[in-house]
Amino acid sequence: MGAMNLEIDLLRCFVAVADTGSFTLAGDIVGRTQSAVSQRVKRLEDLVQRQLFLRDSRALSLTREGELMLDHARQMLIFNDATVRTFAPRDAQTRVRLGIADDFIPHHLVALLEEFRRRHPGLEVDVQTGMSCGLNRAFDAGEIDLVFAKKDGEAQRGRVIWREPLCWIAGENFSFEAGDALPLVLLPPPCVYRAVAMDTLNKSGRAFRITCTAESIMGVQAAVECGLGITVLGRSFARSGLVSLSAPECLPILPYTEITMLGEERVSAQVVHTLVEFLRGAMQRNSSAVQPVEA
Repeated sequence: MGAMNLEIDLLRCFVAVADTGSFTLAGDIVGRTQSAVSQRVKRLEDLVQRQLFLRDSRALSLTREGELMLDHARQMLIFNDATVRTFAPRDAQTRVRLGIADDFIPHHLVALLEEFRRRHPGLEVDVQTGMSCGLNRAFDAGEIDLVFAKKDGEAQRGRVIWREPLCWIAGENFSFEAGDALPLVLLPPPCVYRAVAMDTLNKSGRAFRITCTAESIMGVQAAVECGLGITVLGRSFARSGLVSLSAPECLPILPYTEITMLGEERVSAQVVHTLVEFLRGAMQRNSSAVQPVEA
């Protein structure tokens, strides 16, 4: 009997499911349908003759064998991707104009640019930051090559690279009474999260008041941290000093948010791979670090 070969595609799907806890979210990450991801995980289980996940109607968790497989799968993906980068053709481009929603700035931008410079030393990078709607307009005007931004509620544009639930975010020492008008800290219109927060509260009949409107995500986070109110963010965008509130009886449940990439056809595949790989990893790590607390 010949040696068993594990396909990288199967391992990549398995790791995405393990990281997100969802076949649907994993499909968004690897660019496949939910059923295709499920089939690939089942194929991997058949190959190794082990059950890797415990499945029920409410949750998806790794078995002991699955945890062991996850460690090996991550290492194999690291070696595979490093090999691909080593032998990939050099960037044909000499310049890329990159648009990044300012949600990424507090945590990720410096590290992203350092990683980008290390992998593509000969490539000039122009970075434009701002609200998602403004970046999309700049892309349509031909002023930006590649955009990473929040989906703005319109018809799908670009490719979804990350999906997570929106959360009510507060400072660590924030408290309020259930019957009080909810103090909100928001970005100005036409911010997607502002519209979601107000619409969700209006539909639930929950009274609120806007206590602060900040012009940047860093301003929102600072105002929330000092106790001016709470805000709505994806969990991966909450920084140290902020907590995710979890109390459905006091606060309405929020929808999911999606981060999309627009313009990958304008930029080399190696550049796209660097950016997507870094941003997904950074958001996954930050999302896992933010723990929900009872409001």
